[in-house]
Amino acid sequence: MPHRNDLDAQSSKHSEQSFFRYNRVAKVPLGIDDDDSFMDMSDEAANLKPRQQHWANKMQFVLACIGYSVGLGNVWRFPYMCYKSGGGVFLVPYCIILFICSIPLLFMELSVGQYTGRGPIGALGQLCPLFKGAGLASVVVSFLMSTYYSVIIGYSIYYFFTSFKTEMPWVDCNNRWNTPDCWVPQRKELNTTAPDTSRTPSEEFFENKVLQISAGLEYPGMMRWELFACLVCAWLMVYFATWKSIKSSAKVRYFTATFPFVLIIILMFRAITLDGAAEGLRFFFRPNWSELKNANVWINAASQNFNSLGITFGSMISFASYNKYNNNILRDTISVSLVNMGTSLLVGIFAFSTLGNLALEQNTNVRDVIGDGPGMIFVVYPQAMAKMPYAQLWAVMFFFMLLCLGLNSQFAIVEVVVTSIQDGFPRWIKRHLGYHEIVVLFVCVIACLFGLPNIIQGGIYYFQLMDHYAASVTIMFLAFCQMIAIAWFYGTGRLSKNVKQMTGKAPSFYLKSCWLVLGPCLLFAIWILSLINYKEPTYHNGRYTYPDWAYGIGWMFASLSLVCIPGYAIINFMRSSGDSFWERIKITLRPNIYECKICGEHHCEHDYPEQEQYMLAQELGNVYKPTIKPSQKTAYNAMHASNTEPHGGHTEYTYQSNEEQATQPATDEHSVK
Repeated sequence: MPHRNDLDAQSSKHSEQSFFRYNRVAKVPLGIDDDDSFMDMSDEAANLKPRQQHWANKMQFVLACIGYSVGLGNVWRFPYMCYKSGGGVFLVPYCIILFICSIPLLFMELSVGQYTGRGPIGALGQLCPLFKGAGLASVVVSFLMSTYYSVIIGYSIYYFFTSFKTEMPWVDCNNRWNTPDCWVPQRKELNTTAPDTSRTPSEEFFENKVLQISAGLEYPGMMRWELFACLVCAWLMVYFATWKSIKSSAKVRYFTATFPFVLIIILMFRAITLDGAAEGLRFFFRPNWSELKNANVWINAASQNFNSLGITFGSMISFASYNKYNNNILRDTISVSLVNMGTSLLVGIFAFSTLGNLALEQNTNVRDVIGDGPGMIFVVYPQAMAKMPYAQLWAVMFFFMLLCLGLNSQFAIVEVVVTSIQDGFPRWIKRHLGYHEIVVLFVCVIACLFGLPNIIQGGIYYFQLMDHYAASVTIMFLAFCQMIAIAWFYGTGRLSKNVKQMTGKAPSFYLKSCWLVLGPCLLFAIWILSLINYKEPTYHNGRYTYPDWAYGIGWMFASLSLVCIPGYAIINFMRSSGDSFWERIKITLRPNIYECKICGEHHCEHDYPEQEQYMLAQELGNVYKPTIKPSQKTAYNAMHASNTEPHGGHTEYTYQSNEEQATQPATDEHSVK
């Protein structure tokens, strides 16, 4: 009977799958590590399977994204980049790149992370294996950033404790570290003009006391042990906030991501009431259109966009990988982008109002009031705090805010590195390091050691070199490669389908056009322009020029991430099974999306052992119906269907199709069960 044979074959096959699933589920205790791959414990399968750990609620994810984007990238880097690029003209390319590249790219990263359930390496490796190196490059850049972002946190800790002194040391020139060039800003009506070589007390405190700055990178000097203690303290806070992954860092962000907003708004309203604030705001909002032809303005605007929003660093992909499958990505993208842009403008108003006040008191213009080094905020902001009523209280609160912002940024950077390591080498991690806490400790210790050159007496030069080459020169190329890999090779059609599966609505024409044409063209043009108009970084408005070997070190930092893209592409090409060159290319460009071995879907209930156990019981109950005589009392055991009962009772199991089950009502309690 062919039909009966088919049913028997189906029953046999079904029973084998169910038996395999039962044993696999039965042997895996509930509550096991969320990143395990129950389907296949090989590294490849563990790297493909969506993770099962999720944010406790929607607010934790939003705060994580906002806390990372509204961090040091806004309060520290935005005023520094804007001042360095000539003020208001910087806002023009900043907004253009924001709407053409940054917002569409942020939506793309959140979509990819949420759909694949993996970090940047695993996500890009699934969508386009040939460009898996772009994910690795993002992790390398994040690691390099973690080594010097922690230094900003260390500075904040140093200033925080210094603010508790009875007299804040950056108010006057009566300290042992002050030089004859130190000049306390006077009011304009006194008709005094600052000398050409004058420096404010806050500037001398930062360079002569905090940094004890040397003459250049070629004069490294001694270790600043006070800063070393602050750096270790910073990494201890980062470790204990991230050692439980998102379970611990998400709780910390409830405070660190909300407190800074209140203080930024208060400080902004105070700054705009200072004398001379209008001149600083004119410098900030009135563009000098001739500067638009300057390639560095566009380069700085692009790097600031990506730094402040946190895109192309892998953090947003990692955050989204912990989302529920049907989370509304578009709403998150708009929220994070608006909050980030608004905060940058608020901080810019605060910073440049203060600069206008300093320029008035020094009888100079805003462009020349201070140097353009990365420590600008530790010169401008302390000066602003000194003018506040109850200056000591405001200084303590402000530097505590900087500490919170720095920790927010650092949490995300460390988490993307740890997540990527665990995604890429799950079995090696379990075999050699064992626990998640050990992995986080390993990353924190290594990053702390790599950050030590930043806190020697010549460390600020090294700091600026790292920031320029590791996070500015390479970032546009990484963004370009990421857009090409996902939009061109994986395809906007596939990505739109994935987004519609998750949210029920496909991306708009605006997003698709930015992914396909506008974004890649703009990024490629800026990157080529940056190579043609390349200028080496300098310190103190060009007063210090780096030696040639220092630029070699900088390009080495840049190449550490850039080499990952062609390097990994060659490795994947050589490992592919194609016979010809083009066959191998096609194989490496083919998506490698994880599919459940039971239902064939990417996201399904089989990813969760508790639900799978329940489904297995339901499935076995529907497939196998015991035929038991009323006088027999036996227990149903799916794995021992042919066992003979101790009292001689024998249970016979027969397969029944869904149609047969529907037409045959249950007659006893076993059948009903």
